[in-house]
Amino acid sequence: MPSYSPELFLFGLGLLLVLTVLAGSLSSRFGLPALLGFMALGMLAGSDGPGGIRFNDYMLAQTLGVLCLVFILFSGGLDTQWRAVRRMALPAVVLATAGVMLSAGVVALAAMWLLDFSPLQGFLLGSVIASTDAAAVFAVLRHSGLSLRDDVRSLIELESGSNDPMAIFLVGAALLLMSVAGASPLSLVPDFLLQMSVGAVVGFGVGAGLPLLLRRVHLNVGGLSLVISIAAAMLAYGVAGVLGGNGFLACYIAGIVAGTREFPQKRTISLFQDGLAWLAQVVMFLALGLLVYPAQLPDVTVPGLAVTAALMLVARPLSVFLCLAPFRGFDWRAKLFVSWAGLRGAVPIVLATFPIVAGIEGAQAIFNIVFFVVLVSSVIQGPTLGWLARRLGLDEKPAG
Repeated sequence: MPSYSPELFLFGLGLLLVLTVLAGSLSSRFGLPALLGFMALGMLAGSDGPGGIRFNDYMLAQTLGVLCLVFILFSGGLDTQWRAVRRMALPAVVLATAGVMLSAGVVALAAMWLLDFSPLQGFLLGSVIASTDAAAVFAVLRHSGLSLRDDVRSLIELESGSNDPMAIFLVGAALLLMSVAGASPLSLVPDFLLQMSVGAVVGFGVGAGLPLLLRRVHLNVGGLSLVISIAAAMLAYGVAGVLGGNGFLACYIAGIVAGTREFPQKRTISLFQDGLAWLAQVVMFLALGLLVYPAQLPDVTVPGLAVTAALMLVARPLSVFLCLAPFRGFDWRAKLFVSWAGLRGAVPIVLATFPIVAGIEGAQAIFNIVFFVVLVSSVIQGPTLGWLARRLGLDEKPAG
């Protein structure tokens, strides 16, 4: 293994980060999610590209991805204006749970029919790509200058911020069923209830404790409050995991709860966590891009397009229209836009590393298909979100 001096390593890392941000900004100018620029640079810097960086440590990438998601979800919760979006909590929770399961099931059936996958392989693939990405959606909307209808914006924000735990649970369930002979799906129900309830309780506790601690402890150095905020995100994930709960749900709820309370340097902490979340996205997408061998992607073009079509045109619309049917406030236009706004991002790619680490047969093909689906759905859906919102009359121009 070649050795590098600290100076050369830091120079290379700094240069990669700067180039990644520039690539993300460039992709945003064309109405594409910044994640495409991040991943594209990672692919160019990888072993198949001119950069020649050989990186195939899926365990390290998985660990790095989990750590980055902790800060992304905590920051997302902290920035959520709960008083403005709380009336959308129930439909968002239905979409984030039942909607994710429906999407995973439809994609599983499509994979069995179109790709000759086994039921469990199809279920695994469907679970991996079932969750949506809030950062990708809102980055596109902000760049397009779109003022989306409040209820639709709140629904998308809450759903995409809270649907990762269900997808993660489903992936874990699929891996368990594939690796443990005789495991029953019904035996997973108590585990699911435990994970969600413990994650919610821990998240609420940490989110309420952070403002209380900052109010009670008078820190002589202002920067220490930023350290406390980092610790809060880590504690939410770690404590929930130790107690058998869902750490990602705990992080998101901790951020939401903390954001509803007043505490010293709240604005500074929010800005710091936003910057940390962006750094996490850059690092995560860069690492995931390095994992991909572009030369292998043509082999999954046909199955990737088939899965993308099933996800975009059948699974996502069906889950949205069915889950929102009881909520009369959403007409067909809102449902259609929410269906099209289901961009995929980092979480499916991170989850696609789990089967590889677990040694599941065909895991590399699933990883390549998932990566292909994320790329194609971003290229197709990202640039058309603003246009579709205007065509459907969901763009609310500010008064005056």
